[in-house]
Amino acid sequence: MASIYDIKPQFQNMLRPVVNGLAKTGITPNQVTIFATILSIITGVLLALYYEYTIILVLIPIVMFVRMALNAIDGMLAKEHSMKTPLGNILNEIGDVISDACLFLPFALLPGFSPILVIAIVVLSIVSEMTGVLGVVIGASRRYDGPMGKSDRAFIFGALALAIVFGFTHHLTITVILSVTLALIILNICIRIKRSLKEVDEHGV
Repeated sequence: MASIYDIKPQFQNMLRPVVNGLAKTGITPNQVTIFATILSIITGVLLALYYEYTIILVLIPIVMFVRMALNAIDGMLAKEHSMKTPLGNILNEIGDVISDACLFLPFALLPGFSPILVIAIVVLSIVSEMTGVLGVVIGASRRYDGPMGKSDRAFIFGALALAIVFGFTHHLTITVILSVTLALIILNICIRIKRSLKEVDEHGV
């Protein structure tokens, strides 16, 4: 199914000059990954502390975009500049789920947002990424299938944050959006499991 992840190759092409420059200065993928995670943690803490000031939600789409770029950059540094390491893989996977949790959980404090739905989205997002990683464990590839993959979730919460900044706080609409997001994450998990098993079957593992 369609996902924002599908435009990753074009996004990478735009970032390649930056990646090449970083590689020349000695920046490593792990440094980029750690920076992205710290940025998300700091942003999440600020949101949790100052959520009553609606304008602070402007940080969400900005940080989401920067984080998406950093995630692409660390992967390109690792693959295209021979910097791939086992530690990097671990940091990348752990950093992603920590960053998502830090950036999404403060929404549970906002008026119009169901804390139960927000927490469920965070928990199932972690399950989704774990399911993707488990593809490798059983002999398939790391699954990034959509719908509602990492980039899609970032887009949804970034859009919601901007909508609230501009005065949109309709409780029912927000609940519907969160409910659909949750349902699509569940579908995402099922698709990743199915395709991982199919891939193992096809390769006779």
